Amino acid sequence: MSSERRAGALLAILAVAGCGVGPRYHRPVLDVPAAFTSPLQVPPAAQVPPTDWWRNFGVPELDRLIGQAAVASPDVQAAAARIVQADQAARVAGSPLLPGITGTVTQNYQRTGNQNSVSTAGLPAGFGALFGGGHTYTDTRIYSAELNASYEVDFWGMNLDALRSAKALALYSRFDAQTVWLTTSSSIANTYFQAAGYRDRLAIAQGNLKSSLDVLAYYRGRLAVGTASLLDVSQQEALVAGYRAQIPALQSNYEQERIALGILAGIPPERISIDPKPLVSLHLPEVAPGLPSDLLRRRPDVESAEAQLVAQNQTVRQDVASFFPSLQITASGGLSSLALSTITGPGTVVASLISQLTQTIFDNGAKSGTLGEAKGRYRELAADYAKAVLQALNDTETALTQVSYAAAQEALEAEAVRTAQRSLDIARAQLGVGTIDIVTVLNTQTTLFGDQDTLAQVRIARFEAVVSLYKALGGGWSGPVLSAPPHTVYPPS
Repeated sequence: MSSERRAGALLAILAVAGCGVGPRYHRPVLDVPAAFTSPLQVPPAAQVPPTDWWRNFGVPELDRLIGQAAVASPDVQAAAARIVQADQAARVAGSPLLPGITGTVTQNYQRTGNQNSVSTAGLPAGFGALFGGGHTYTDTRIYSAELNASYEVDFWGMNLDALRSAKALALYSRFDAQTVWLTTSSSIANTYFQAAGYRDRLAIAQGNLKSSLDVLAYYRGRLAVGTASLLDVSQQEALVAGYRAQIPALQSNYEQERIALGILAGIPPERISIDPKPLVSLHLPEVAPGLPSDLLRRRPDVESAEAQLVAQNQTVRQDVASFFPSLQITASGGLSSLALSTITGPGTVVASLISQLTQTIFDNGAKSGTLGEAKGRYRELAADYAKAVLQALNDTETALTQVSYAAAQEALEAEAVRTAQRSLDIARAQLGVGTIDIVTVLNTQTTLFGDQDTLAQVRIARFEAVVSLYKALGGGWSGPVLSAPPHTVYPPS
């Protein structure tokens, strides 16, 4: 075969290389409802979450903490490092698509010698070997330079599928980083509002303690003039002791939440300083959930689950392609010369072109087992993707329900506090004129103080419910949907 015909045949092979075998990717068909069923009434002015959703609460201190986490959080930094790793892995996976070229420069040194004929007669024994003859040496240096190129013709698209799989995993690393960021920012918001809530409960407990001490002083004054009994004073002292005992626990819980912000924001706990305002003074934003189908592009964890599924589909295609023959082409060429200075000049030219076709005849089921394992992994990831979609729907429905009922509970609990406060005011007035006893006043105080603490806890739960809704809706994130056919290469953004 002439060189022209060989070159034409090679070009024909390269032209059809990468045709691809194996199953194409199709997104699993899932039952996604048309609308959410939560009882939450969304105002017309409510909007879907923005990417900086936490700013809607209007808390500069929270903005500062989340901004710090963006640059210092260990979890966020680790996720960014995984993106770099995935990008480099994709770069490695794409290297077989082009020929590999290596260069070699060699110096070959040889010395040859000829023995001279000299008489050894009359020399003492043993000296013949030293003086009996001489040698003539000839040194030869051969220099050569060679280029070698090797290329595996990707006739069945196996190497291209490997690149597509790696690029899908590079996208997965980005979606995973977005999931980490959403988890970190929402955890900071929840922890901050928990700290603010404990500060509110601590203020309530301290106010209740002060109020109880005022009542105790009143009873002690009446005891001194004989209009109250020792039992009345003792019962009020017990109430005071109970409220005093609550304060250290609330202080401890507040400090624990403050310290917890450290690892989330990447700040040493000794340097964390916050001054949360009462939750009742903060703005509670209203959020529009949109449609359930929107979650497929808003939730980075759903996208990451599908990216893994796409990558595994390409792995299955690789394993299918491994059953077909592989063609390896190796070419080399170079020059050799007796002088280094003439290595680029006239000399001996060496060139070779080798093609090798390889086909597995028997491997005791190794390739079949590998393909079966890859298909099993794909089915596992398909189930994980379905679970991620269901989890997204579940998270959103749960958060919508929490927001709705927390708002209703806060309104009812606020009314309960107002009613209990009126009852205590009436009880104290009647006690002053002697129409009721101390037990009625104690019961009324206990009811009011309990309702106030419950209202503070409900208010915390409502803020957490709104944060959970932002998180369930993806925190305003919107990314590419992996619905393109499998021959499309997904470039890392």
